[in-house]
Amino acid sequence: MTNQERVQNLKERRVKMLKGGGEDRIKAQHEKGKLSARERIDKILDEGSFVEHQSYVTVRATTFGMDKKRFMGDGVVTGSGKIGGKQVFLSSQDFTVLGGSLGEMHALRIAEAQELALKNGTPFIGINDSGGARIQEGTLSLDGYAKIFRNNTFASGVIPQLSVILGPCAGGAVYSPGITDFVFMVDGTSHMYITGPAVIETVTSEIISHEDLGGASAHCSKSGVAHFRFSTEKECFSFVGKLLSYLPSNNMEQPPIADTGDPADRENPDLFSILPDEERKTYDIKDIIAEVFDRGSFLEVHADFARNIVVGFAKLNGRTVGIFANQPNYYAAALDIDSSDKAARFLRFCDSFNVPIISLVDVPGFLPGIAQEHGGIIRHGAKVLYAIAEATVPKISLILRKAYGGAYIAMSSKALGYDRTIAWPTAQVAVMGAEGAANIIFRRDIKGADNPEEKRVEKIEEFKETVMNPFIAAGFGYIDEIIDPKYTRIELIRSLEMNMRKREDRPAKKHGNIPL
Repeated sequence: MTNQERVQNLKERRVKMLKGGGEDRIKAQHEKGKLSARERIDKILDEGSFVEHQSYVTVRATTFGMDKKRFMGDGVVTGSGKIGGKQVFLSSQDFTVLGGSLGEMHALRIAEAQELALKNGTPFIGINDSGGARIQEGTLSLDGYAKIFRNNTFASGVIPQLSVILGPCAGGAVYSPGITDFVFMVDGTSHMYITGPAVIETVTSEIISHEDLGGASAHCSKSGVAHFRFSTEKECFSFVGKLLSYLPSNNMEQPPIADTGDPADRENPDLFSILPDEERKTYDIKDIIAEVFDRGSFLEVHADFARNIVVGFAKLNGRTVGIFANQPNYYAAALDIDSSDKAARFLRFCDSFNVPIISLVDVPGFLPGIAQEHGGIIRHGAKVLYAIAEATVPKISLILRKAYGGAYIAMSSKALGYDRTIAWPTAQVAVMGAEGAANIIFRRDIKGADNPEEKRVEKIEEFKETVMNPFIAAGFGYIDEIIDPKYTRIELIRSLEMNMRKREDRPAKKHGNIPL
C-alpha cells in the first residue's frame, strides 16, 4: 500500500466514523426531534474548538456476534473543547450505534475523558442518550459503569460535573447523573428511571407512560433528580454555557468576576413595596432577589422542586454568589423534607467551589405534621445545619421578617457559622411565633382576665416587643446590623467584601458523616 493509499484509507475511515451508525439511523434520530452525538457537541462547544480523543476505539467482545458489530468509537464521542472560552471535557453517547448502549470500550472512553478532566482541573459534561448496559457484553458493561461512577465520586467537589439527558437513561446508567452536580432534561426527549414502565406494570400492575414516569416534568418537580428543564436541546445547551460562566473550573479557583454594569451603590427604595405590611400576607422572594442582586443575573436551580425554598446563583457587584432564600408563597416558607435536601445539596456545592452563600430569611420554622415526622424531617433538616456549619466560604444572612426556631439557626445563626447577620427593622427573631408563645407563657394571665381575647392580643404585642424585636437579638450580638431596606444591596456588597479573604481551619478527618 502506498503512502497516498494509506492517506485515502484514513479519510475513508474518518468519513465512516463521522456517520456513526449510518445515514438512516441519523435520519431516524432527527425524526424524533433529536440531534446526533456529534451535532450536539457542535452545538454545545465553541465553533472549531473540539478535539476528539480515542476516536478509533472499537469493541473487543466477540460474544453474541459482537465481532460483527464493530463501530469506530464504540457508540460514544469523547474529547475536549471550549464553552465561552472555558476548557471542558465531555462525552456524547451515540444512539445511532447499538442504541448508545454501554460496553467495555464505550465505558473506557468515558472514563478516560473523566480522568483527563480531573487531571486538568476542568468541568466535565456527560451527554446521555443510551439504551443502558450492553447485554451482550455482560459483566464488562457493569464493570464499565463502576469505573464511571468511581470517577464521578473522585471528581465530586473538585471539578463541576454536568449531566445532560437527551434520550433514554435507564437502569445503572442513571447513577452517574445522580452523582454529578447538575442534571439537565428536555421535555419529550429525556427519560430517566431505574426500571421502565413495562417492568413496573409486570411487577406492580401499575400503568404509566415513559414521560410520566421519568420525563423532565417528573424529575424536575416531583423527584428532584433533575435541576433544569428545557423545551429544546438548543435552549439546554445555551443554558449549560451560561451556568458555566458563573462557576470556577475547579475547586482551587475562585468564581469568575463579570462586569454586569449594575452600580454597587444602587439603592433599593422599592423593597418595602414588595414586603407586605401584614405579617401573614405572602409575597414572592424572587422579587426581592431581582431588586437586590445584579440586574438579570439570577440563575435559579431546582426551580420546580420544593418551591418553599429558592436556591440559585446570582451576581453581586459582579461576583458569583449562591442564594439560599425562603419562599413565603409556598407553605408559608416553612422548611420541609424536600426543601431541606434541596438546600443542603446546593449549599455543599457552593462551599466546594468557593461560591459565597447569602441567606434571605423569612421562615416560621420546620413544617409540622405526621408525614413530615415519620418521613424523617429530623434527619433531613439536620442536613441543612450540617451543610452550613461545614461550609468555609463567606456566609451572610439577611433577616427580612420571620426567623423562628431551628429554621432560624439553619438560616441565620452566627453560632452555626454565619460570618455576618444583618436584618431589616421588620425582622422577628424567636423560638416561635408570638401567638403560640403568648398562649404558652401568658396562659394563666389570659385565662384569668375579664376579657381573655383582649388580654391575649395585649400579651402577643408585649411578646413581640420584648422578645422578637430585632434590637433584642442585636443587643446580644446575634445580629450585626439593622438596616434601612433601601440600603440592602449596598450592605450586602460591603458584607461580602469584608469577608472575601476569610480562612477557616477544620479538625483533621477523613470526611464527615452527613445525615443522609
